[in-house]
Amino acid sequence: MSLLDGTETQTYDPVRQDLDATSDVAASHWPMNAWYAAAYDVEVGRRLTPVRVAGVPIVLYRRVDGRAVALADACWHRLVPLALGSLEGDDVRCGYHGIRYSPEGRCTHMPAQQTINPSAAVRSYPVAERHRFVWVWPGDPALADPATIPDMHWNDDAAWVADGKVIEVRAGYQLVLDNLLDLTHEEFIHTSSIGNGALSESDFTTTHDSASGRVTVTRWMLGIEAPPLWKYLLSVKFPDYRGPVDRWQIIRFTAPATICIDVGVAKAGTGAPEGDRSQGVNGYVLNTMCPTGPKSCRYLWAIARDFATDSQRITTELREGVAGVFAEDEAMLNAQQAAIDATPGYDFYNLNIDAGGQWARRLITAMVERERM
Repeated sequence: MSLLDGTETQTYDPVRQDLDATSDVAASHWPMNAWYAAAYDVEVGRRLTPVRVAGVPIVLYRRVDGRAVALADACWHRLVPLALGSLEGDDVRCGYHGIRYSPEGRCTHMPAQQTINPSAAVRSYPVAERHRFVWVWPGDPALADPATIPDMHWNDDAAWVADGKVIEVRAGYQLVLDNLLDLTHEEFIHTSSIGNGALSESDFTTTHDSASGRVTVTRWMLGIEAPPLWKYLLSVKFPDYRGPVDRWQIIRFTAPATICIDVGVAKAGTGAPEGDRSQGVNGYVLNTMCPTGPKSCRYLWAIARDFATDSQRITTELREGVAGVFAEDEAMLNAQQAAIDATPGYDFYNLNIDAGGQWARRLITAMVERERM
């Protein structure tokens, strides 16, 4: 995928955060020099779609040839959101006074005058499409390397089938990261689907790599009864098996906001911990967050599998089943954020199970601090 960056005539100012009222707050919550998945590719078309990426108002659309564009969602003239305007070819026309901008953000027309003010421009952001997501880089465009987009290839790999949805969470994105990096909560929130007592009883390991901005949490649960959802999925591949399973959860965080979780179960004792998963079923839960404000985020997720790949029924059942699980998480996260807002200054207490989330927060903090240097 190519990088569409039309900012060659513009100067990046790390102090000015594109007329965003939350910019001073945003800088303390997330790095700007990072790729964020702003939308699924199917959400962006020949219409003006407003989003917030790292707290910054942005409008997305596609050129006539299909390439995605991301512009600051504020007209140079009176700051009216460009999303309230219209598309004319590849240009955006402001819906208030008719000023028109190219995909590079340069003004191409002003009403009632021949001369265009040379300062008339809006910022154009680097955009890349990968793994069925539209990624936007809100920081310094000179640093926007598409090669650093997190690996989520299972979402469009021919050997896998994936489907997912978008959740507008009324909680800060780091709370979602905490949730995904500690899956012991499944035992208590998701009792009817993926939770069972083995989660809090099993050992786990946490590793981190500050240079790459990655954290990995690994948990194996050996010789256990499969929870309801996994029992069903295993029966799809092995209809006659009723015995215990070896279950795994390998959570991989990539800073600042992406988590891919390698999950599955296999017939107990058939070699899954050593790498032979042929007697089991494997999935990847793909999660990436786009912070829209200090207390909100756009949560894009998908569930991928490498078995029964020709079954649309399984695809739909799995997507809706995971959607139900995540709806339970969403309700808990929204309630947690409300409780945090009602208790200013409260310091979290940490348990062993919080190690992954704590390392993720440290890596994010390090990214933010580097940008301030």
